[in-house]
Amino acid sequence: MTIDDMFEAARPALANAADLLRYDPSAPLLFSSGLFWTLFLVFLPIYALLKGSRFKMVLFVVAFSLYFYYKSSGIFFLMLIGTSMIDWLLSHAIHYFSRRWVRLALMWLSIAISLSILGYFKYANFFLWNWNQMVEDNFRPLDVILPVGISFYTFQSISYVVDVYKKRIKPTDNWFDYLFFLSFFPALVAGPIVRADYFLPQLERNEPASRENVWGGLWLVIVGIVKKAVIADYIAQYNDLIFNDPSLYTGVQAFMGVMGYTMQIYCDFSGYSDMAIGIALIMGFRLGLNFDSPYQSRNITEFWRRWHISLSSWLRDYVYIPLGGNRKGTLRTYLNNFLTMLIGGLWHGAAWKFVFWGAMHGVGLAVHKACRPVLSRISDNFVVSFFSWLLTYIYVSLLWVFFRASDFESSVAIIRNIFVDFRIDQIPQFAAARPEWCVMMGALFVFHFVPQRWADAVQSSFVRLNWVVKLVIFLVAVQLVIEFMSEEVAPFIYFQF
Repeated sequence: MTIDDMFEAARPALANAADLLRYDPSAPLLFSSGLFWTLFLVFLPIYALLKGSRFKMVLFVVAFSLYFYYKSSGIFFLMLIGTSMIDWLLSHAIHYFSRRWVRLALMWLSIAISLSILGYFKYANFFLWNWNQMVEDNFRPLDVILPVGISFYTFQSISYVVDVYKKRIKPTDNWFDYLFFLSFFPALVAGPIVRADYFLPQLERNEPASRENVWGGLWLVIVGIVKKAVIADYIAQYNDLIFNDPSLYTGVQAFMGVMGYTMQIYCDFSGYSDMAIGIALIMGFRLGLNFDSPYQSRNITEFWRRWHISLSSWLRDYVYIPLGGNRKGTLRTYLNNFLTMLIGGLWHGAAWKFVFWGAMHGVGLAVHKACRPVLSRISDNFVVSFFSWLLTYIYVSLLWVFFRASDFESSVAIIRNIFVDFRIDQIPQFAAARPEWCVMMGALFVFHFVPQRWADAVQSSFVRLNWVVKLVIFLVAVQLVIEFMSEEVAPFIYFQF
């Protein structure tokens, strides 16, 4: 066989590989996909070889991160590059000038640029639609595609510039270090939202990943894959039926759909966070905890200390405290809580249902703070703890309905259905019809209340296991994914934000 014949024979395979590596809007690169892990297995040994030379390692990871973003958002990876260049130049200007008003103006210029880009892609059609509703004109939406992860890296960009202005950090010496921070692929498209003062010192030290980091990271990846590809995607198949057409189902079925989505969004998002944190650990970087068993919370304040920790702490430090926090009186504290969560709701999506979701969480925070003097006089026994937990869980679960449903009217219909048409005698029938779903949900509730020290002990035990046993555990997880997976790899819920 001649070289030409070999080339002709290989041409279809090369063409398929090129198609696979090219951007496809219907198939973004996901942590739960086989393509990502194939690429990551190629990436990892090269990364390890370059780790000793920090600059070469930075260039390689930046290149891989930009390709990862290209596979998720296409040509918008160029916008990420442009944003990073503008921020880096303005941060150096802020650091260079000594006059406060100049530094303040430059900081707000950077924030305005970042928010303008985010506002156009995410909120332009929302505001145009509302304007057209007021003037009763025909609404013609703009042909705008929302870049994946733009909300996450925009918040990282803003926090970096603000921290430079407040002299918490110094700007990076070279642009590539900042681009590394902003585009770091484990956290790029769905968080956690990483702070520069936490992440950049790790980059500066460039320490190799320890054995505990590598195997602990692999354990988190396994846990994350099971949460997302096995649990969240499986229970979503029933939840989607309820939310797609609420009028077809009874109150018990609607109730189960709401409970299912409450666990689905936790497993989906915390599963992504586990994978992101685990991949970063394998590379020798820590991203910080993003979820801490949030459904154990006994009040809304505690819930937001446990749920999406990187976002809630960002909102606290860059919205709530600048608004005045709790320093300007009781009523102003309640208002600041409300406004912060209102912004948090709008961050999640350009729709009134997200605004309502955020506003009601703000109301919940304000009510809890207002009731603290009374609550502090109640003895903290099991009964009180249980009912505090139950009230918080119900409140959070009902608000998830507005988060998931297609519109406000559907949300109200689902909740009305639960309260008007709920018949407890239908629960056994539901369990008989969907035994696997019920078993999985029951197991989720049990495992969610396992103490964190137990989970840490399991992770430590995994690290100490023989590599053959680790391989068997990994293969079992892969087999579970194959058994439970749907026809297509489902995107992560928070990709839309």
